[in-house]
Amino acid sequence: MHTPTSERHPNADPAELARFNSLAARWWDEQSEFKPLHRINPHRLDWIDSLCSLAGRQVLDVGCGGGILAESMARRGASVTGIDLADKPLQIARWHAQGQEVDVNYAYSSAEAWADGHAAQYDAITCMEMLEHVPQPAAVVNACAAMVKPGGWVFFSTINRNALSYLMAIVGVEYVLRILPVGTHQYSRLIKPAELAGMAHSAGLVLADQRGLGYNPLTQRFRLHRFMGVAYLLAMQKAA
Repeated sequence: MHTPTSERHPNADPAELARFNSLAARWWDEQSEFKPLHRINPHRLDWIDSLCSLAGRQVLDVGCGGGILAESMARRGASVTGIDLADKPLQIARWHAQGQEVDVNYAYSSAEAWADGHAAQYDAITCMEMLEHVPQPAAVVNACAAMVKPGGWVFFSTINRNALSYLMAIVGVEYVLRILPVGTHQYSRLIKPAELAGMAHSAGLVLADQRGLGYNPLTQRFRLHRFMGVAYLLAMQKAA
């Protein structure tokens, strides 16, 4: 008998998984709900590669979805594994990688379960736009810290929790501009940079770099900058 995902993986929201499963077929449509992911991917990819040269690295992408970042890291020469608990986006990721002849290993797993058999195995771990969708983000952070090698890198991206982020990332993006579907983000699950840095520090990770993610609605362009009031990225390192 099939066990419900919420029972097998307590640190997962069944409603979130159902939503991503329902959108899976449009993951690689650059004019779909996933247009922002396609637009920000070159920026986050270049930032990651500038800090941790991806060529020849063993990389894990936690919450990989349909594989946009995982596939692009593989194209930079990394040996990439992508894990997720939404099975339909994972299947889309496999099909797309095969069609593009890009070698990425995809697996259905949570970060916590994957950590059980992959301690200190990866040179770099990415966990992008994922922590705000799980009930216990600290558990994911701890799992990432356990899986990265000493001296290795862990990259997180998420959304700040304040009045400005509510107005811009939820009201503006979801209700006014309709860039993302209404309900994509829950304000109570947004994470302040200091909170995420604290989780990472408790897990044995040290902050090495940080960036804010900005969006210009007139040009419809994203860029990385130093203002972290809305969306942001943290680069952490594990002590050697």
